[in-house]
Amino acid sequence: MTDTRSAELLAEAFEAQRDRLSAVAYRVLGSYADAEDVVQEAWVRLARQDTTIDNLAGWLTTVVGRISLDVLRSRRTRPEAAFGDGLPELVVTADDGGEPAEIVALADSVGLALLVVLDSLGPGERLAFVLHDLFAVPFTEIGQILGKSADATKMIASRARRKVQAAERPRTVAREQRQVADAFRAAVAGGDFEALLRVLDPDVRLTVDIPGEVVVTIGATRVAAGARTVAGTVVRQRAVLVNGRPGYVAWRADGTPLSIISFTVDDGRITAIAIVADPARLASMHLPAPV
Repeated sequence: MTDTRSAELLAEAFEAQRDRLSAVAYRVLGSYADAEDVVQEAWVRLARQDTTIDNLAGWLTTVVGRISLDVLRSRRTRPEAAFGDGLPELVVTADDGGEPAEIVALADSVGLALLVVLDSLGPGERLAFVLHDLFAVPFTEIGQILGKSADATKMIASRARRKVQAAERPRTVAREQRQVADAFRAAVAGGDFEALLRVLDPDVRLTVDIPGEVVVTIGATRVAAGARTVAGTVVRQRAVLVNGRPGYVAWRADGTPLSIISFTVDDGRITAIAIVADPARLASMHLPAPV
């Protein structure tokens, strides 16, 4: 068999694995762009191999896992790279009053809720959970990636699983979350400082993505004061789900998007607010039309 034909067969075999590898990398990393880079790097490493690989699928999964683990660890040293709950590609869908069960099903179907939970795990926990629980990779193979025994890897995955299961038991249903978000919006529109404080957790964290930087504000009083100052800039809003969480898209008078805001609600209070106000980032998103 000629070298050219061998290269063609190798490329075909890799392409047959690409979708699965992309799914693994995306669920580990929570970023389509990063996942694409990881899969491409896996192809580069495969193309450089000069020995026969008996189990190509297993070999590629291991390589993708190792590269993804390196990316996760790198993020820990550059926390600003993980803005947006570890979800660089925000998915924004109209929230037109669907039943909570339907909303939850939608979020689960695209894996957004799970990705939010996974972002709270350490790199090793996240990798072990995704590879074993979602893709049935044996603990012995995952252990080789983590540099740990199969038993130690099993314990890591078990710990991650407990965290995921605990986080997937929301204490506030979707409809109640929307009611809290609506109460926040009404308080902002009415300039009602006391009403804002009632819906904000005392340690609420506000993250605002603006051109060139991410600004973080912590504390209900500071967040409430800032919210009242920007109320007049919003012309039109529409209720949306942002990665499965209640939020709003705001537009200027000329129809260009002004911002996206999403809320994390726990026990009837807002514990975190994320705002995207970077025009370049907003322009790159697929947003529902104004109403």
